[in-house]
Amino acid sequence: MRLYLDTSLVVSALVQEQASEAVHDWLASRGGIRFAVSDWVVVEFAAALSRKRALNEISAGLREEAQFQFDSLTAGEFDVLPVTRGEFRIGANLAGLSLQGLRAGDALHLAIAKSNTLTLCTRDIKLAAAGTDLGCSTQLIG
Repeated sequence: MRLYLDTSLVVSALVQEQASEAVHDWLASRGGIRFAVSDWVVVEFAAALSRKRALNEISAGLREEAQFQFDSLTAGEFDVLPVTRGEFRIGANLAGLSLQGLRAGDALHLAIAKSNTLTLCTRDIKLAAAGTDLGCSTQLIG
């Protein structure tokens, strides 16, 4: 079994936040399960760290450490899924069908998970709800 992790979940796993303990506990309880992220998560994760740094929520050293940990995970433990042209089209369709104002990046996460037959795991309540409404397998964490 494999689960798709969105950026909100990965950030909470690697940067100390209010939900980090719950995320760590959830990840630890998933022994034997492979995790997947996408090339889109790679971009969003770097942007999230930069934003946290710009807002002085983390130091430069913590930003570098979190990026190093993420790079290590994506080099081995996590599968990194490419984002295909078809997934962009699926994402556009999902965004158009959503009654909850689904953001573009969230629609893309759902499309990637859906096209790879994976459950999307997220900390984002709106994303989880939109995914459920659109018939996508989602799991809200934390």
